[in-house]
Amino acid sequence: MTDEAGTATSERAPSVSRRAFLGKVAIAAGAVAVGARTVAYADEPPAPPTGDVPQWAMVIDLARCDGCKECTKACQTTHFTGDQEWIQVFEVQDEAGNTVFLPRPCMQCENAPCLNVCPVGATFRNENGTVLIDHDLCIGCRFCMAACPYGARSFNWGEPENPPGASLARYTPEFPVPHRKGTVEKCMFCAHDAEVGKLPACVTACPMSAIWFGDLVKDIATNGLETVQLSWLLSSRNAYRLKEELGTKPRVWYLPGHGEQSKVVLPT
Repeated sequence: MTDEAGTATSERAPSVSRRAFLGKVAIAAGAVAVGARTVAYADEPPAPPTGDVPQWAMVIDLARCDGCKECTKACQTTHFTGDQEWIQVFEVQDEAGNTVFLPRPCMQCENAPCLNVCPVGATFRNENGTVLIDHDLCIGCRFCMAACPYGARSFNWGEPENPPGASLARYTPEFPVPHRKGTVEKCMFCAHDAEVGKLPACVTACPMSAIWFGDLVKDIATNGLETVQLSWLLSSRNAYRLKEELGTKPRVWYLPGHGEQSKVVLPT
């Protein structure tokens, strides 16, 4: 069964309520870390990792995205990023000449080039598989920016415009406020909200419900309205990842848009 946009609905997939999703992905105190694993391609859905700690992933439906950039605005408001766009929306053409809007957050790569090149260990991966930046350690060398094949990182060249009272905030890499001059920043899947079972700002703000947030361990994903089996969502829609030939193993998948016969790529 499909909706008006031609998107498969959750009736064909094992589904649970949004309340159940939030309950399943809440992080229990003292949970153990998860070992390394490999994510398979969409024609062979990723096998659930072992362990109990949620492993966050994102799925973006290009058939639903209308390029409104509400995801970008919500991210900027939530994280006080000013003009920085941690999730950018590109207008690109597929091979058939169709216009497609392509939101690009941080890919949260399992084999992250940015993490591999950081000389001071400021870039790290938490137990949920999310790549974070410790700005207490960041020296602004920008090696990570040069290494990222997705252009997903921004640099504070000047003094950021922090919100009132930011100087009193308790800084954490999960919610990096106050922002600091001479440091690198990026999307982090709203790690501060994920810790307490909330969805990222981009997911809740999307008026088209085009962005899904999921847990690879529980094999579940939601866009705030629908909740489905994550592996089913990927396999039923021929999901793909950007530049996966590089071996970065992104945790962001894309569902093809209307009539697409091939993958859409980031503009160069």
